[in-house]
Amino acid sequence: MPLTDLPLEQLRTYRGELTEPADLDAFWAGSLAQARRHDLAVELTPYAGPALPALHVDDVRFAGWNGDRIAAWLLRPAHLPGPLPVVVEFIGYSGGRGLPVDRTTWAAAGFAHLVVDTRGQGHDTPDPDPDVAGGQWVRGFMTKGIEDPATYYYRRALVDCARAVDVAHALPGLGVEVDTARIVVRGGSQGGAFSIAAAALSGDRVAAALVDVPFLCHVRRGTHVAGDGPYLEVVDYLRRHSPENVDRAFATLAHVDGANLASRARVPALFSVALMDPVCPPSTVFAAYNRWGHEDRDIDVWEFADHAGGIGFQVQRQLRFLERRGLR
Repeated sequence: MPLTDLPLEQLRTYRGELTEPADLDAFWAGSLAQARRHDLAVELTPYAGPALPALHVDDVRFAGWNGDRIAAWLLRPAHLPGPLPVVVEFIGYSGGRGLPVDRTTWAAAGFAHLVVDTRGQGHDTPDPDPDVAGGQWVRGFMTKGIEDPATYYYRRALVDCARAVDVAHALPGLGVEVDTARIVVRGGSQGGAFSIAAAALSGDRVAAALVDVPFLCHVRRGTHVAGDGPYLEVVDYLRRHSPENVDRAFATLAHVDGANLASRARVPALFSVALMDPVCPPSTVFAAYNRWGHEDRDIDVWEFADHAGGIGFQVQRQLRFLERRGLR
């Protein structure tokens, strides 16, 4: 893939022009309060699949938005004493939690690893959405309920992420020895957007964020310059609707835009960006990074990478980042 976005020297300071909704904080405070009317109701069930003797693996279920049951895996090393630090991981677009054998790196590194399914995208978590039964959208999830922030798909999904952080805090009460002062959120692409949101919405309940090639940041620019991926769903939707739908759609998207939410995060963060990324263009990533609300932040730039980013090399950098901050 060629370099198609701004030069790196401009990206280093790029913030973009965004519209922040006047009700942004109230919207999310109300959304979280509504979700927390439901008991978290965490259930841990030992994994019934093939034995992994080096790991303890539990199937996790908890109440997300509207009490909907969200699935996750909890993996932890079998022979390390606790309390363990926790990594809460969110998944990229159209993916789910997969199988435990897909997710062994962080437990091998000495963490309790909570891998959170994505509603409607993973096989184990449906997305009941009665509020948008009559809505209109195109393929995928980006325009589902986009007519109103209250009915938008990503309102539900982002609340699920904050509730997953609540699950990490609830683990000691369930007999799992974890250190709730060392809870880290991480993810790539959509999972990166979820990590930004989880950090922003969870306050001091999160200790750090690891954000790789994040999606859902500076969305309007994403629709203008992305050559592939889910931003094109918004373009397709707006192509099919009247001009007044444009302002309405972007007003909704502004409520979930990671570049708006990033300023609410108050924890150290390590971002990564790929300069040949056609799905999450670098300028959209830097718009969120340069708005991050904590001075302890860094970004790894992968000059010749596409949307896969730094792959395993980035994980190694994340481990070092956490170790230097006493979070490992």
